[in-house]
Amino acid sequence: MIKAVIFDIDNTLTDFMRMKRAAVDAAVDDMIDAGLDIPKREMVDKIFEVYWAEGIEDQNIFDKVLQKEFGRIDYKILAAAIIGYRRAKDGYMTLYPHVKLTLTELLKMGIRMGVISDAPRLSLWKRIVGLGLHHYFEHVVTFEDTGEKKPSPKPFNKVLELMKINPDEAIMIGDWAERDIKGAKALGMKAVWAKYGNEFDTKVSGADYEIDDIHELVEIIRKLNAELN
Repeated sequence: MIKAVIFDIDNTLTDFMRMKRAAVDAAVDDMIDAGLDIPKREMVDKIFEVYWAEGIEDQNIFDKVLQKEFGRIDYKILAAAIIGYRRAKDGYMTLYPHVKLTLTELLKMGIRMGVISDAPRLSLWKRIVGLGLHHYFEHVVTFEDTGEKKPSPKPFNKVLELMKINPDEAIMIGDWAERDIKGAKALGMKAVWAKYGNEFDTKVSGADYEIDDIHELVEIIRKLNAELN
């Protein structure tokens, strides 16, 4: 019987990459207004090159790009980037449709909920609290809690241990097939691929279920538990 859902957050519950692209666009606009002499598209591409190489959560992204491209950091430009980024980030951090409806229905069904994320602890908690999701989750496991990222078994085992459930009593939902789905399946968990958050042009997810709307998760769990009863 499925007793718990383990969620990824970014691109599963939150439209994270929409926010990231809008925030970087705003940051570069403000950098140019502050005196940066480089075409906007070129600078945006340079920022994402570093993101993809060093991690999309890099907290020093603008410092690194300015140092790499110009050999020094102009703090007027850096300050403009940070302020522009933060302003846009707050405006664009949103949930996918039907997220709160889904979480509320799962809660009413008696389904427990936890989180595994590769994001830094404070950054993740700021997103969770800022979006009003903090009352839904019993436990949140981040990179700092195990020192390893998905698909390592450590974060999966950590959340299962905290929730005192077995792998076959949990179902994992995430957008990243190579991390969320692969890691969950290796431990014997059921896995749901959040196809709507696909940022990697994944063709074959390896998941037990693929969904285009998070609310489909409710019916999947109902059917699974009906079959197991």
